Amino acid sequence: MRLFYLLLSILSVFSSCTNNNEGISRVIEDFNYDWRFYLGDEPEASKLSFNDTNWTVLNVPHDWSIEEGYQKEGETAASSGFVPGGIGWYRKSFLLTEADKNKQISIQFDGVYNNSTVWINGKLLGTRPNGYISFIYDLTPHLKYDGTPNTIAVKVDHSAYVDSRWYTGSGIYRNVKLIKTGLLHIDHWGVQITTPKVSKELAEINIKTILKNAGEINDKEITLDYFIVDENNVAVARQRETIDNKSFSDEVTIQMNTPKLWSIETPNLYTLKVEVYQDDVLVDDVSETFGIRTFKFDANTGFSLNGKHMKIKGVNLHHDAGAVGAAVPKSIWEYRMKKLKSIGTNAIRFAHNPHSPELLEVCDELGLLVMNEAFDEWSEPKAKSKVYLGDNAASKEASKAYPEVFNEWAERDLKDLIRRDFNHPSVFMWSIGNEIEWTYPHYSETFNEVNPNSSAAGYQYVPVYDAKKIAPVFEKNIDSIDPLVTIAKKLVKWVKEEDDTRPTVCGSVLPSIGMVSGYGTAMDVYGFNYRQADYDIAHQTYPDLKILGSENWGTYSEWKEVIDRDFVAGIFAWTGFAYMGEAGPWPRKGLNISFFDFAGFKTPRGHFFETLWKKEPKVYMVTTPNSESEFSYTEKDGWKFEMQLTPPPVWNMLRLWEWYKVYPKWNYKNDEAIIVQAYTNCEEAELFLNGTSLGKQKLADVVEDDHILKWLVPYTDGELKIIGYNNGIKADEYSLTSQKEISKIEITTNKTTIDADGYDVAVIEVKLLDQKGTLITDNDTKITFSIEGEGKNIGVDNGWEMNTQPHKTNEIITHNGKAVLYVQSTKNNGNINIKALVYDKNIENEVTVVSN
Repeated sequence: MRLFYLLLSILSVFSSCTNNNEGISRVIEDFNYDWRFYLGDEPEASKLSFNDTNWTVLNVPHDWSIEEGYQKEGETAASSGFVPGGIGWYRKSFLLTEADKNKQISIQFDGVYNNSTVWINGKLLGTRPNGYISFIYDLTPHLKYDGTPNTIAVKVDHSAYVDSRWYTGSGIYRNVKLIKTGLLHIDHWGVQITTPKVSKELAEINIKTILKNAGEINDKEITLDYFIVDENNVAVARQRETIDNKSFSDEVTIQMNTPKLWSIETPNLYTLKVEVYQDDVLVDDVSETFGIRTFKFDANTGFSLNGKHMKIKGVNLHHDAGAVGAAVPKSIWEYRMKKLKSIGTNAIRFAHNPHSPELLEVCDELGLLVMNEAFDEWSEPKAKSKVYLGDNAASKEASKAYPEVFNEWAERDLKDLIRRDFNHPSVFMWSIGNEIEWTYPHYSETFNEVNPNSSAAGYQYVPVYDAKKIAPVFEKNIDSIDPLVTIAKKLVKWVKEEDDTRPTVCGSVLPSIGMVSGYGTAMDVYGFNYRQADYDIAHQTYPDLKILGSENWGTYSEWKEVIDRDFVAGIFAWTGFAYMGEAGPWPRKGLNISFFDFAGFKTPRGHFFETLWKKEPKVYMVTTPNSESEFSYTEKDGWKFEMQLTPPPVWNMLRLWEWYKVYPKWNYKNDEAIIVQAYTNCEEAELFLNGTSLGKQKLADVVEDDHILKWLVPYTDGELKIIGYNNGIKADEYSLTSQKEISKIEITTNKTTIDADGYDVAVIEVKLLDQKGTLITDNDTKITFSIEGEGKNIGVDNGWEMNTQPHKTNEIITHNGKAVLYVQSTKNNGNINIKALVYDKNIENEVTVVSN
């Protein structure tokens, strides 16, 4: 049978090649190169005659905010990362020939932040306020084919520089494509694939195809040829359909024997190719990658994928990536997602807006589920300030945001998101909003009145869920129909009009009120943000409610609340990677309350969650001087550690968002009292100082509800080692060693070979080491990078949330002895030699990456 399908595939490819000479098939051109850019307003720049020869020539994706760098004063805000916004212009000229006539020619932008306006040859194409959504314009009526240039002009208006609660970036920060098709062609995002029936023996692949005809309607026969190939490009199914040349749509079901299912462990992918023929002449073709899987949410048993029960081990993720800002190459997303997978993460929540198509491709390829989220705000804005948690509020003009256009654009933006991302097997939920209740005061007022001993921020308070007590108070606090419920139902309706195969969800902060108002019942699954205290009472009150932790602290107590309850589907911890914004005061540009820092180095919290989320034996430790630690060592019913009420820097809540103040080192004053924290999933662990045992502890005996082993150790120069045991047998070990003088630089790369495509990136890590190879954490110094060959520097970083050094430079001061350099290929083959140098000590090292 496979041989038969292989022959069909070969014949189809041959047919495509021969017919391509007669018809007009689809061409997608990379439109990222050779744009001209100007930061500032140029009112005449939309005109074809405008002279842009003095503008900067660059390639997109491009984020001017990260290039301008961090600025304490002026038009910047802690909320959005202390970077400027402003107005910027982009222009690009291109040629068309007579051969391009009788084609439909469009331009696709995958993301422009924000308020973009686009012209072609001086003709206005349109405006798109949403900075996260992908969109397309038809250029055909305004083009020239006589050898004179066509010019695209794009105005980006991010003058409302604090229009978000976090870093957004500015500019054409995602990919741009020029799409050429025949007049009869498959519509933009016009192929939708579902798998309504799936078993080990058989899968039914349902395909809906929408055609568009920009020419005259005629009587030519229209035929659609569908064929599916696996990851080895072997054909596994094929079907051919003749359609009504007036309906311009088709729906077909193809059966596939013994399908390979897409899962977390084995993310098997298939490719569907749809070819359009007019009287046997190929006129268009589209390829779509998809996966075959089933999933289910259950009010009692939680979540299952392909019939197998599993806990969602998710993280929230913003769309920026440290040194590159919002203009993130796919290979950096791949680097980051592999790191998250390495600690047991199996799901990502796109917080709180549409992310790039490339990130979705990576999640498809690696096996990561995606909660795809549309909005952080609806018609009412959330508070934004120049100094987070301060009183220096941004001006009305500076904080204008999406709520001003929500009523006009929400339906189109939401539906475009679903159409764009429909075929990604990683997407398993559509989220319509995040913490929207905060923008409608009657929700908080009702909660506070019904729960007088708490407040709307009482995250660990078990609230009243009795509808008889809540309903009259809610009705008293609102004098009309609840706008939140009205909008929620409208958004859910729009989702279902596009996709009825995936559930809807929201991130709710007041679920007890939402279940009475109708907000919670509007969704298929109810997401609880920081409301683990509600799980039991919500399940008891509403036994049919499907509950998911949609935003959660990265703490053991949070995870334990989930693993002890089958009915809770899982969590999405805040956050997977450190992100810019939502921080302050200066120089705190962002929040490193994450599993990995800005540069991609695993944090202590990441190590801790690895011990919770993975079965492989692991032990890890960090240290803190007793004088700085939140823990105190007291004699009470025997020696034990207890928490002191030392508030963290952000949100005066003890170690929920913030992690403990710990250091990954063994380097202190002689005899200084040091508290050692050990994270492990082993049954017990034993601590050694210079070979002498300091005692063995069992994880099951930990008194505090934090899953952490602790020792009080007087500092002594040498080696601190911890060994984890299972069934009395050594399972893993980890050590920290006292540091000496910097003696060498370790330089490594995540890839020794990258593609010479102008996009692929190698991540170069450097570490400061002493003569014995111990990481030097206490003597950070400046490293200078040099690159020779077919590569370019697109950013440097050290991972620190207080790091406000420029990223677009060849120098960086390390943090905790570490830094990274991102090297991107050119389009030429050859070696890339990267050298790291500490000038004042004349220490250097180098690594070579091959670009081909």
